[in-house]
Amino acid sequence: MNTNFPQLTDLRNPAFTQALQHKIDTKTKPLGSLGRLEALALQIGAILGTDSPTLQDPQMVVFAGDHGLVRRGVSAFPSDVSWQMVENFLAGGAAVSVFSRANQIALTVVDCGVKHDFLAGLPAGTQRPGLRVCKVPGAEHGTADSSEQAAMTALQCQQALQNGIELVKTLPGNALLLGEMGIGNTSAASLLLSRLTGLEIEVCTGAGTGLDADAVQRKTAILREVLARHPQATAPLDALAALGGFEIATMVGAVLQAAHERRVIVVDGFIASSAVLVAHALQPLVLQRCVFAHRSGERGHEFMLQYLGVQALLDLGLRLGEGSGAALAWPLLQAACAMLCEMASFESAGVSEKTAADPVIPG
Repeated sequence: MNTNFPQLTDLRNPAFTQALQHKIDTKTKPLGSLGRLEALALQIGAILGTDSPTLQDPQMVVFAGDHGLVRRGVSAFPSDVSWQMVENFLAGGAAVSVFSRANQIALTVVDCGVKHDFLAGLPAGTQRPGLRVCKVPGAEHGTADSSEQAAMTALQCQQALQNGIELVKTLPGNALLLGEMGIGNTSAASLLLSRLTGLEIEVCTGAGTGLDADAVQRKTAILREVLARHPQATAPLDALAALGGFEIATMVGAVLQAAHERRVIVVDGFIASSAVLVAHALQPLVLQRCVFAHRSGERGHEFMLQYLGVQALLDLGLRLGEGSGAALAWPLLQAACAMLCEMASFESAGVSEKTAADPVIPG
């Protein structure tokens, strides 16, 4: 499958990093005393290319899609919950709606392939506030059952990627927060984790929407069956097409475009990280632009973060998805920027710096 995306530039710049580190080190605090917030400030400064970064017009985008595999019983909830939750997002009643509003983050929901017509009954050309419809022609109701055939054709997968790219081009601001909704998408994320990392599917599979232990075993057996049906789907986009979801594929395109534009990408939990996993397989430098908001309570997420070699900001036992963890982590990014831009230095505040220990005079 075509992987002709613009190559990302390497953000590593030793001289800039040294200057930015010096700015952090001379703030009115003991050296390194703000811990990982200092590393976060370094990363945001590198992404935005300035020692005084400001985060502007943050955009939370919730990518939604349905999965044909759900008919095999891999989720505790029916697929109708996907469209019902999209309506909840649009009405402002979901967790990600509340957390985004509390943090003044703009929220957009993208219909990448939900089995529902959100514009039914409306005059032609009518748009609903906060909703973007980016369905792939011929797959308006979501993916096929990946236990029987590829979830998407190669052409459909490419169209979903392009939809994500074009979407980001229309969004203001310099920060993209990733969210998702799709009953069955923990299965797709588990499949991608197993195929792209070589981990056994048992390690990658968790309770999702709340399956009990027996149901998790049945889910694992079904996912093993799916992997066996698509043994040749090993390249990143081939695996995405065979095993993934339209919301994940659209998110991959969005991640690649946001990275190309040097936006700060705030990654939510397991499913959002699976999109980054695919994007990383295509262009490893994408990780330089990604801040991982939290470590999910979903089993496979810890192994995904370990494989990528990254550490999440928070560990709150979250496993809701939607982008809820990304919204909760957002104030930490704001604080990192405020520290760089507003915190006084020893010199500007007239505060004495640490001095060397007094010499020991022999008695």
